[in-house]
Amino acid sequence: MELGVWISLTAYFALMLGIGVYAYRKSSSDSEDYLLGGRNLHPAVAALSAGASDMSGWLLLGLPGALYASGLVEAWIGIGLFVGALINWIVVAPRLREQTERYDNALTIPAFLANRFPSKATALRLVSAIIIVVFFSVYTASGLVAGGKLFISVFDGGYMTGVWLTLGVVLAYTVIGGFLAVSLTDFVQGCIMMLALVIMPLVVLYSGKGNGFAQAGETLSRVDPNFLSLTHGLTAIGFLSAVTWGLGYFGQPHIIVRFMAIKDVKSVGTARNIGMGWMAISLLGALGVGIFGRAYAERNGLVVDDAETVFILLADLLFHPLVTGFLFAALLAAVMSTVSSQLLVASSSMAEDFYRLFLRKSARESEIVMIGRISVVLVGVVAAMIASDPQSNVLGLVSNAWAGFGAAFGPLIILSLTWNRMTGAGAVAGLVVGAAVVITWISLGYNAAFMGGAGVYEIIPGFIASFIAIIVVSLTSRQTGEFRARMT
Repeated sequence: MELGVWISLTAYFALMLGIGVYAYRKSSSDSEDYLLGGRNLHPAVAALSAGASDMSGWLLLGLPGALYASGLVEAWIGIGLFVGALINWIVVAPRLREQTERYDNALTIPAFLANRFPSKATALRLVSAIIIVVFFSVYTASGLVAGGKLFISVFDGGYMTGVWLTLGVVLAYTVIGGFLAVSLTDFVQGCIMMLALVIMPLVVLYSGKGNGFAQAGETLSRVDPNFLSLTHGLTAIGFLSAVTWGLGYFGQPHIIVRFMAIKDVKSVGTARNIGMGWMAISLLGALGVGIFGRAYAERNGLVVDDAETVFILLADLLFHPLVTGFLFAALLAAVMSTVSSQLLVASSSMAEDFYRLFLRKSARESEIVMIGRISVVLVGVVAAMIASDPQSNVLGLVSNAWAGFGAAFGPLIILSLTWNRMTGAGAVAGLVVGAAVVITWISLGYNAAFMGGAGVYEIIPGFIASFIAIIVVSLTSRQTGEFRARMT
């Protein structure tokens, strides 16, 4: 590999580790510091941390790959996500920031649910922790798959070597610095990702034998007259399966935990504006990589065996080695920002919602922090084992985990923040039903193959079933003082 690429990547790795050490020196002495950064995140840090931890490797691999292979119709996933994220910032963010602090300063989503519904506190913490650890193991695996694919394409190395190397760097700064390190690295990684997604489409569009939009449109129309159509071949089921990705935002613990860490409720609006601006630019950039990348490949006879590697191939072909290294660092940033966030949330549930709850109720703060660090490593190793198949599809793994969280936690979070009639029994029912329906739907093969598959995306039946379960069980179960606690 070119020396310039190595220089850029080495500088990136050093920066991430340096932030981890800085965060360790600033905080991590107690649970609130290690798990939520002392609830004092700057709005810009919270916004980009939420965005970077959300988008992951699918933004630079999965989404451009889908657009490259099937055309503009795949953009509906991004449109659904943008709308869902905006509603999440408006409805969930301010309420969750205020209520998690009011309900006994809850540091995790399971702890908030337990404090909100004391009649079912133990059941909620246990079931929530199980769902979080199971689905985050799968979700984290999708990021490690992206790291493995990068290592194969860029370094001509072994797939599992890339998986373990990616995991190793993430574990280093996450274990050392906790939530503050993860949030600060997310902020830097979010800036790198956005800059890369602005540079790449523009360079691709005007490189080779092309001369801009007109040439790209003409080339793509020869490939497929409907390549740039948003609706051609799109069925009602396919449309719903794409846009309902946005429903998943309400139940993603690694995203909504950023709302809990913003320094105050007044800062939520500022964070929302920054976050949505970042998301709009990044999604448009990913769209450009896939669409313009296909036009470039057709014009120049470039063979792309795996559509999800189009970003990697173009970065290697079109840029100076130093810039190529920066673009590869952007891909690693997308992967690592999400993996670190997921590992931290999963480990916090293992430490706070299992270890402290069932094994050591009197555990000291320093002990909980240590258990959290050990849990980060354990969940990471399990995720690496799940990611061991090099044929794994990044978008497919993300879609399964996204649906699991969205269906299990989405209706639960929305109703717990907005509906006073909800009960603890309803909360447990929503968790169990949402997760069970998603797992069953996938097991029976009823889920959609993005995009043109005959199936229905599993988040739709899971979300609806969970919502109904919460309402029905809440209306038929006894009040236990949870409503009075909420109103005070």
